[in-house]
Amino acid sequence: MPRTRKQAADVRLGRQTPTAAVVLPYTETCGQEAIDLYNTTGRTAQQWQELLLYDILARNENDLWVHTKFGYAVPRRNGKNEIAAIRELYGLKQGESILHTAHRTTTSRAAWERLCHLLDKAKIPYKSIQAVGREHIQLEDSAGRIEFRTRSSKGGLGEGFDLLVIDEAQEYTDDQASALKYVVTDSENPQTLFCGTPPTPVSSGTVFLKMRNAALRGDTQNTGWAEWSVEQQTDPHDVEAWYRTNPSLGTIFTERSVADEIGDDPIDFNIQRLGLWLRYNLKSAISRTEWDELKVDALPKLTGRLYAGIKFSTDGTSCALAVACRTKENKIFVEAIDCRPTRTGSGWLLDFLSKADLAAVAVDGASGQQLLADAMKAARIKAPVLPTVKQIITANAAFEQAVFARSLCHAGQPGLTQAASNCEKRVIGSNGGFGYRSLTEGGHIELLDSVILAHWQCAEGKAKRRQRTSY
Repeated sequence: MPRTRKQAADVRLGRQTPTAAVVLPYTETCGQEAIDLYNTTGRTAQQWQELLLYDILARNENDLWVHTKFGYAVPRRNGKNEIAAIRELYGLKQGESILHTAHRTTTSRAAWERLCHLLDKAKIPYKSIQAVGREHIQLEDSAGRIEFRTRSSKGGLGEGFDLLVIDEAQEYTDDQASALKYVVTDSENPQTLFCGTPPTPVSSGTVFLKMRNAALRGDTQNTGWAEWSVEQQTDPHDVEAWYRTNPSLGTIFTERSVADEIGDDPIDFNIQRLGLWLRYNLKSAISRTEWDELKVDALPKLTGRLYAGIKFSTDGTSCALAVACRTKENKIFVEAIDCRPTRTGSGWLLDFLSKADLAAVAVDGASGQQLLADAMKAARIKAPVLPTVKQIITANAAFEQAVFARSLCHAGQPGLTQAASNCEKRVIGSNGGFGYRSLTEGGHIELLDSVILAHWQCAEGKAKRRQRTSY
């Protein structure tokens, strides 16, 4: 019998929402207007493209862009350049003056050709100049215009634009940024759009990486970010990772085409197809100097109850235990007890919890928290606190404040020091919340997380004077 083509509804699609995003709150957006205009070309925007454009074109109560800067990173061949084209098409119709820059002349010219094609299909009259490296489009019925340039350290100086598009953003250098960032300064409603892929070891740019890190740490203003990526190096044959990081898998390309891309360089595949951001050159959110300044040479006098924190790793392979207690100087002393593989069972945890004089214990980690809570109940140990996402955000923020305020101390344990001084922030939620993840492959961030949980419980608890604490 002849084969029949699968119905569209039966085709599996890649993840349509980013794996990590920073989007400022908004109630109004011009995203649907831009999508409707784009659809007049005969093309249809994909769901992930629509959602991303809603965020990019969000407006505040003053009718200004919510995000004056917006960056997004998508693995290759997913249609990320179509996002820029839709934004530019909309901007032209609104009378914006636009500068589109790229690292290579071929990329810049391809962007010009793409936009000309969309204008033709939408039957929008325009005039165009074909000068290699300096292409130009001017609409006939509005003030909308766009220049296409190959980037240099001098490009754009002395010219004014409303929208600056940084294509191939992974190659965007500091000196280029110094020259170009001022071209939108005079605009009444400026916006800069960054689009690219994670940099490879030979990429020359640093601006995109620094923008991404600052956004995910919550260290930016008026900035939005979206990415599809794996958090660590992943097996190239992991099909689930393909779908998690490629929103256009199932529409633009197939599993078969991805399988054909797998070669003898797993790092390159991780970067180009799975969106891996290499971390070896990143700066820890907590420096070694900052952490060492909190070290005490001898165990301080403890004056309050003991609090415990337990964290199961995301992958469910390990579990860490830590404690915290107030000191006579009204600081909080933290100490890691142990970090063990989960395959060894929970006996060591139950043994500690049953013997220690604990005021409270917090347990986090979907891979094991409920099982441990049930085991504690069976052992007649006081029920633990199972923190909500909101409480985890609060705990991490309180820990960060304590580090910088020097209101906590520790004994300088090597394992804890390694975890604390080799971490970066990760976004939790959409309102500036954050957690931590390891900068090093295989790093035990759960050790730091258990300390954060213990510190949070101790800070939230009421200190009792002259109470003996031992463990």
